[in-house]
Amino acid sequence: MKRSIINQIIEEADDFIRSFGFVLPPFAYWSPEQMKDRKSDLAGILDARLGWDITDYGAGKFDEMGLFLFTTRNGSLEDLRRGGGMCYAEKIMISRKNQTSPMHRHIIKTEDIINRGGATLAIKMFESDDLGNIERDAPVPVTCDGVAKTLKPGDVLMLEPGESVTLHPGNWHEFWGEGGDVLIGEVSTVNDDLTDNIFEQPIGRFADIEEDIAPTHLLVSDYDKWV
Repeated sequence: MKRSIINQIIEEADDFIRSFGFVLPPFAYWSPEQMKDRKSDLAGILDARLGWDITDYGAGKFDEMGLFLFTTRNGSLEDLRRGGGMCYAEKIMISRKNQTSPMHRHIIKTEDIINRGGATLAIKMFESDDLGNIERDAPVPVTCDGVAKTLKPGDVLMLEPGESVTLHPGNWHEFWGEGGDVLIGEVSTVNDDLTDNIFEQPIGRFADIEEDIAPTHLLVSDYDKWV
């Protein structure tokens, strides 16, 4: 992805998020230079990989397959393993109309996916077999806002604004905005985007960036290089 496109997506996403009364934390608006200057204060941001995250999964077709994310808080795997402390994470995301976040599952993370506003959020789901592969014949038990449901394999769950679903490790899922763009909340156990995403297809989690202009704000995938 070109950096100029990423800068534009960030600006448009911020406007979309604010239109629903949600405001990102102050560090979202720091420049790369400000982050470098304050590096000694930013361990809680850098180590937890909080911030902007825009991906086309390395496929180069963001409008068709991509996702906007901003991680607002994230605990540590050490706390999760010992069963105490900051064992949770939160993201705000945008899935554009007919823009697919491709089929994947998580190894550790349990997550609530919440339609925070906009159009309908469509989620296609499968269960895992004993090896973690997609089980195309097994029913898919889910919980939607505390109500138990059972989906047929490959069913598409439609979430209207205010509705949510709880996804457990092993729940295969892909999602998109049905009929328009959707603001999505994610509340989960600790998030590890480096190792905890298993995709059906051989794709990457992060975008390959072409530096055609300077970044307005850094992505979480920029931190190791830029800060």
